[in-house]
Amino acid sequence: MDWARLENSIGYTFHDKALLEKAFVHSSADTGESYERLEFLGDAVLELTVSEHLFFEKPEFTEGEMTKCRAALVNEAALVKLARELNLSEYLTLGRGERNSGGADKPSILADVVEALIGAVYVDGGFDAAKGVVLRLMENSFDAVLSGSGVSDYKTRLQEYYHKKGISDIRYVVYKEEGPPHDKVFYVKLFVAGEEISQGKGRSKKAAEQKAARQACLKAKG
Repeated sequence: MDWARLENSIGYTFHDKALLEKAFVHSSADTGESYERLEFLGDAVLELTVSEHLFFEKPEFTEGEMTKCRAALVNEAALVKLARELNLSEYLTLGRGERNSGGADKPSILADVVEALIGAVYVDGGFDAAKGVVLRLMENSFDAVLSGSGVSDYKTRLQEYYHKKGISDIRYVVYKEEGPPHDKVFYVKLFVAGEEISQGKGRSKKAAEQKAARQACLKAKG
């Protein structure tokens, strides 16, 4: 398993690699342990992190509005989307029967391992590390939900806009990184036909690119 690639994707390096591996062991594997306890913990960390973020980012929101936003961010569909973006099914350890029945792509299992992974980060590095991972992985979702626009893929919108103009030379360049490995901030410049159009920053390269694309989309509308 390429655990280093996964660690790079989530922006956190485990001290205890066995803990990382345990986050992907399904009970059907019959190894005497599974990710279920980590999942229990990760569920609580995820809910607290999202709740805290909403509380401080949207002081004008009522309890009902925060509850509605949290439900849009923390649900099986949202976690499954995240699991597929990270290719978490590649790391699963399943029993033969579960694997043969398509367990590696079952929404319930994929959602579980996202929570188990968060729980493993919490045990390995503490709340701040786990919070950093959650905020980094969910940054695009936060932006979309809090802006009321749903899940917006600004990079795709921008690409379609310029393709209609016959322009295909669209590049995103990371020009700076700041912060420790578990809490990095990436800075990206967007170039169209060799000209710098906008910039963006985020807790992941993907989030920074989306921010830059969003700025470019707003300029294009203007």
